[in-house]
Amino acid sequence: MDGRVFYVMAAVVALAAAAASASTDAVGFQRVLSLERAFPVKEDLEVSKARDRARRGRMLQSYSGGIVDFTVDGTSDPYAVGLYYTKVRLGSPPQEFNVQIDTGSDILWVTCSSCNDCPQNSGLSIPLNFFNGASSSTFSPMSCSDSICASIVQTASAECNSGSNQCAYSFKYGDGSGTSGLYVSDMLYFDTVMDTSLIVNSSAPIVFGCSTSLFGDLTDSDRAVDGIFGFGQNGLSVISQLSSSRITPKVFSHCLKGEGSGGGILVLGEILDQRIVYTPLVPSQPHYNVHLQSIAVNGQLLPIDQGMFTTSGNRGTIIDSGTTLAYLVEGAYDPLVAAITGSISPSVRPITSKGNQCYLLSTSLAEVFPEVAFNFAGGASMVLRPIDYLVHMGFADGATMWCMGFLKVPNQGTTILGDLVLKDKIFVYDLVHQRIGWADYDCALSVNVSITSGKDEYVNAGQLSVSGSSSTGEIFRAMHRYYGALVLVLHLLLLGILSL
Repeated sequence: MDGRVFYVMAAVVALAAAAASASTDAVGFQRVLSLERAFPVKEDLEVSKARDRARRGRMLQSYSGGIVDFTVDGTSDPYAVGLYYTKVRLGSPPQEFNVQIDTGSDILWVTCSSCNDCPQNSGLSIPLNFFNGASSSTFSPMSCSDSICASIVQTASAECNSGSNQCAYSFKYGDGSGTSGLYVSDMLYFDTVMDTSLIVNSSAPIVFGCSTSLFGDLTDSDRAVDGIFGFGQNGLSVISQLSSSRITPKVFSHCLKGEGSGGGILVLGEILDQRIVYTPLVPSQPHYNVHLQSIAVNGQLLPIDQGMFTTSGNRGTIIDSGTTLAYLVEGAYDPLVAAITGSISPSVRPITSKGNQCYLLSTSLAEVFPEVAFNFAGGASMVLRPIDYLVHMGFADGATMWCMGFLKVPNQGTTILGDLVLKDKIFVYDLVHQRIGWADYDCALSVNVSITSGKDEYVNAGQLSVSGSSSTGEIFRAMHRYYGALVLVLHLLLLGILSL
């Protein structure tokens, strides 16, 4: 027998033996549970719901925690897909939805079966689904009297529909699109990577939005998806809900593939790479604001007033995976374009097309365009290749036309680094230490993920723990979209033993 197989088999048998023990030990399993009524039959239903949510939360605290791995589809190419999306499974039995990955918003929402103006088909060649709470045995609507609703109403993230007594929302995004609907609670199903050889089918109750109305670009069938997966820092974001329930670490990472058919990696956990550089988040901001300090072209700093990058009101620099291109304030955009244009060879012809700065060339980008560096607080530099700031716009006069992928906004506006810039890089959102890190990477490859990242944030006594092999903890190779037949067989064997 292969040594690795024997090791895992021994671990499975050890876990089963621990589960069979009649006493509660350090692992936290108990073979026999006594049941009794915990509250009077006539107790108010809302109180019962709140109690059930708290109980489920306590139950989940005995869960060992791990890395949640999501598949990723889509590309940054605005003329192909122009967004990245993943799948989520909600309800019991699970209903599957394709949702856009958006670090610029907070809430996970999907379209509801009662939505009348939602697209019925998608140009992305994916099926569009509508959440049906009536078909889920774990579905629970959220009333205005719910404590969660009361707390988010105070932050303007919700509103109370007095007529139906349901907790409602209405969001408007930066592009003018938006959605409205009702907050609900149901189970989120996901795969949790426990260590190098065990993947567990997991679930947790979460609050999310069930949209009954869409407007703006969200009604367009060309790029229609089932909803938006907000990864912001608000308490209702999925990463906040799962980490506060001690199911996942309070950190997530992505690696969005820019070339070819796109795709990538999204994990609730910390991707590790020695080349990652970190910059602190600007405190007390609703988005992932960072301190952009300067811009350089071919190593030469541009004459930009640092006040252009000050975070104040709507001003500042944010990282947003829900934005396709990138936006730069006028006081920085003009010097950047001037420096790029001044550094290219005479064989490249600058032109203006539909108000955009474009270039006609007959050779490859890397041969004639410079590198651009965005420099952030903490000494972190983000180096952009020409393909990270230019977009292929077709052909003109027998030459290839590339245009600036950065769009100019007024000086009082927001600088936004979207998918054009984020692609082909690891990005780590470390919410424990309030910082963001990145490194260039081929996102078609597998990544190293720490299984003990943020361990002090989510592991407590009595949990089934995975010990680290070093001070940084156990590192495993998370293979994207592949789990292996051996893992499946061992997982089924473990479930069979524990059910005896």
